[in-house]
Amino acid sequence: MNYKQLSFLDFDSDSHKIPPPFKTQLLKWIGNKQRFAHEIIRYFPQQYGTYYEPFMGSGAVLGTLAPTSAVASDALQPLIALWQTLKAAPDEIKLRYAERWEKCALGDKKLEYEKIKAAYNAHPNWADLLFLSRSCYGGVVRFRKDGYMSTPCGIHDPISPESFNRRVDEWHNRVSGTKFVHSGFEQIMDEAQTGDMIYCDPPYTHTQSILYGAQSFSLDRLFETIQRCKERGIFVLLSIDGTKKTGKKELFLPIPNGLFEREAFVNCGRSMLRRFQMEGESLESEIVTDRLLLTY
Repeated sequence: MNYKQLSFLDFDSDSHKIPPPFKTQLLKWIGNKQRFAHEIIRYFPQQYGTYYEPFMGSGAVLGTLAPTSAVASDALQPLIALWQTLKAAPDEIKLRYAERWEKCALGDKKLEYEKIKAAYNAHPNWADLLFLSRSCYGGVVRFRKDGYMSTPCGIHDPISPESFNRRVDEWHNRVSGTKFVHSGFEQIMDEAQTGDMIYCDPPYTHTQSILYGAQSFSLDRLFETIQRCKERGIFVLLSIDGTKKTGKKELFLPIPNGLFEREAFVNCGRSMLRRFQMEGESLESEIVTDRLLLTY
């Protein structure tokens, strides 16, 4: 499709307030955009009302933006419970992480990790999910279709409670203006009003089928919801599959004609998922580019 191609030069940085890079992750997640979230935000409109993020994940864009008025949601209940606890009771986050870290540090790390994973799979909860995300292999939280978290223990040691606590404090401040809701994307996006801003970062159809709920995710339903938002005068920016293999292969997607006005591409570096799949092999040929589609 023919869109107007955008670059950073299309934006006046003197009048468009762009946050600085914020590279401190709270949890690890497939498709995490922590390293280049500030670049994505550069394509946001200069003025908008409430900020919406209906595919919360690791919250990289939300954390970098640190909005004063926002609504963030996700279909994975333990994940949203984690963000709700971060906002309401950050000390509880610190305590639960330290408890699990000490078990792994003082005992058999792999054995303790498997116990935590088994506890999560028996009764999904935010505390186990958080520690698993920071200690699983390659930082890739992989779910089966039935919701079972299957990633083995990583070779690295998870960060210390002292270092993690500093991250909790910083993230707690950054999400102070955000309401966190356990919900599918359609309900939340349909609540947005004229002049609001929605950033969508859904599971990527070509690369992220191991995400929770990705197997049942409907890109067509998302396009239909974006159309309704556009008709109500809401700004929508969508991150979606762009290119892979050093940027040479553009991935085809059934994007409706007329839904988006402009597009841009952001270099994501080497694929985190491919690093997991290739078990440490060279990734020089695995450069991934995100496509950003804008309704405005």
